[in-house]
Amino acid sequence: MAHLELLASRRGRPQKFGRPSRAVTLTLPEDVIAALTRIDDDLSRAVVQVMQPKLSSRAAKPAVELSKFGKGAVIIVKPVPAMSRIPGVKLAPLPDGRTLITLRESMSVYEFELRLRDVLETNKHLEASERTIMSAVGEILRGARKTNRITLQQRGIIVLQSFRPRSGATSASD
Repeated sequence: MAHLELLASRRGRPQKFGRPSRAVTLTLPEDVIAALTRIDDDLSRAVVQVMQPKLSSRAAKPAVELSKFGKGAVIIVKPVPAMSRIPGVKLAPLPDGRTLITLRESMSVYEFELRLRDVLETNKHLEASERTIMSAVGEILRGARKTNRITLQQRGIIVLQSFRPRSGATSASD
C-alpha cells in the first residue's frame, strides 16, 4: 500500500520532480547558465536532467515503482519473464533497464490483475524475484481498485516497430 501513498492528493504546490526536493541558491558562471538553459529554460530541471545519468548508475532502482507524472502514475518494473508470458502483456523497455507494463487493447486492467494472480497461484516454479515483483504489482492494482481516491485508466503507448522491407518493395520516401 505504500506505493499508493504517492498518489494521495496533497495540499499546496505539487512536487516538481515527483520526489522530495528543496530550494537552494547557486552561483554559476554565465556560460554554464547558458548551457543549462539550452537543455531546459528551468535551470533546476536542466540540472536534474544533466545529473540523472549519474544518479541512475549509482542508485539501485526498486524492483517495482510508481512513477508519478501530474496527478497520475505508471507502474515501472524490473523485467519479469513470467509476466511477459501472460497472453496480452508486453513489457516495454525503458532506458534504465526497467520496463513499463503494456496490455493488448482488448485486455482490461482487471483481467490483467486476475491473470497475474492466477500465475502467482498456479506457477510454483517462479523465481523468488519474479514472485515478489508480480505480487507487488498485484497489490498496487488491488489497492487502487479498492480505494475510492484512485481510478485505474488504460492508455495506449506509441511503439515504432522496425521491419525488414520485402525485396523489391519501395519505401514511403520514394
